[in-house]
Amino acid sequence: MQERIASLIAGLLRSQSFEDAASCALRGLLDLADEALASSRHAKRGVLLRGMVHVRPLDGYRKLLVVEEGAARPEAVSLPSATAWRWVAQHGSAVSIDVNAGKVRLHPTGASVVVREKRVLGGSFDSRESAQRLLARAASHLYVAPMRTPGGSVDGMITLEAECQSAIGQEFIWSACGEHLQLLADVAAPYLFALPPRPVAAAPDALLPVIGASMAGLVHMVRVFAEQEETILIGGPTGAGKSRLARWCHERSRRRSQRFESLDLMTVPEELQMGELFGWKKGAFSGAVADNPGSIARAEGGTLFIDEIDKLSLKAQAGLLHVLEERRYRPLGEGAGERKADVRFLVGSNADLQAAVRAGRFREDLYYRINVLPVKVPPLDDRADEIPLWADYMVSRRHREGVPEGHARVSDEAVRVLARSRWPGNLRQLDNIVRRAYALALVEAPEARRDMVLEARHVEQALEYEGKPEEPSLVRLLERAAAAFVAEAERRGRDGPPLDLDLGEVFRGFVMGAAARKLGSKEAAFRLFGRDGLVAHRNHHKVFRREVERVAALCREIGWSGDPPFHELLDAGDDG
Repeated sequence: MQERIASLIAGLLRSQSFEDAASCALRGLLDLADEALASSRHAKRGVLLRGMVHVRPLDGYRKLLVVEEGAARPEAVSLPSATAWRWVAQHGSAVSIDVNAGKVRLHPTGASVVVREKRVLGGSFDSRESAQRLLARAASHLYVAPMRTPGGSVDGMITLEAECQSAIGQEFIWSACGEHLQLLADVAAPYLFALPPRPVAAAPDALLPVIGASMAGLVHMVRVFAEQEETILIGGPTGAGKSRLARWCHERSRRRSQRFESLDLMTVPEELQMGELFGWKKGAFSGAVADNPGSIARAEGGTLFIDEIDKLSLKAQAGLLHVLEERRYRPLGEGAGERKADVRFLVGSNADLQAAVRAGRFREDLYYRINVLPVKVPPLDDRADEIPLWADYMVSRRHREGVPEGHARVSDEAVRVLARSRWPGNLRQLDNIVRRAYALALVEAPEARRDMVLEARHVEQALEYEGKPEEPSLVRLLERAAAAFVAEAERRGRDGPPLDLDLGEVFRGFVMGAAARKLGSKEAAFRLFGRDGLVAHRNHHKVFRREVERVAALCREIGWSGDPPFHELLDAGDDG
């Protein structure tokens, strides 16, 4: 086992990306399980099928990789049962599942024990859909190992799938090798959490017209999830684009030719939620003067997106849970019998659903039922690279409403104004500002022109209507600078050699150059930051030149055109 761990660590140390480390880790776990199978009584009658690494903190999936029959792939044909994730997340221990027999075995330190879910975990492994998905890809046995952070929380899992008909209802190999499998998972986990995924390119389209580097990885993963049938939980702040992403998922699913239905629970009074979901028959209640099919029936064969799921009443939550588990429902006022629900569910929320569960406002069993494929759309403040692209898209769309053949754009200075602002309202707020700025531009030139440019003054005026824009904090600005550096590294990773991390130290040169330019002298700049000793010994010229040359080196590395910043502050006397 020591040699196996040493080999795994060596492979992890060589890994440059999450995909490298995940492939290395899965190969190690699959080889160990293969050896256990070969020495068991099920040898030659069973086979290991695939392994998956899932990095999924509480707020959503971050990374995913599959190794299937020796080949690494970034996505899965179908994902394991969400119930397995629930057990692992709640207990912090590995579990194994005998899919056909519906038996679950919890693997704490020491001997394994059979778990009766209704008594211990709050629900049995009797989900027909989960079992069918596993059996459809020949998986009769599933092993799930938690991936723990240094603090002990479970932020991911590693799953192994095997096929062995002779072991149905019997002890399989997991008890024999489970302790060692968990040890390998524990060794690999820090690398799997820390290493970045390989940069990916995501092509914009009509539904997602802007995809910056900050969103490309998420969109790539959601593209995989869209092809599944499982529920996707789309989290993120109001106005960040959850409903747009939901429709995008529908258009990339096998249900794309069917209807996409959206139900925003913010607009539905609590007493009408059951009816809006399941429909009602005429006379079912006072005011029901005609039949209403309900959202589920309208989405039959297609996709239903339920937004603001945290606003669902406890009574309606019980009804939705029944639909998700049994795929059947009954409209209000209808007699005996239930209708079949052939619907793909997507769910949106900007709330902390786990906190709602702890407060008793949201059913825990429903939370785990919808938390199958969770993703989180980041706020626009964390997608600064997209702001100019979205602004141009929004103003062009608005301009074409009046001048179909026209073109509009946002000036560079106006983009800088937008970039300096905060966006608590996210894309919705940005769209409002752009539309307002466009209207102000029309005031100056009432005649709609074919080509139009939004200037900084238009944007500044538009922002004033919302009050003085809050100046972003130093931390927020540093985050944006870091995001820009990462975006450049991702671009170069696709097109050429990687960007050297040491170039990140160039920030000192930007600080010193900006201070010297603002204060009028290098001496004043160094004194501002408490470097009086350098000035007193006349060493500040050499230090300043070194820092500004780092700025120039970064400019050369990224192909900057023109003179690098602060070059005018250098002079021949700097070397003295």
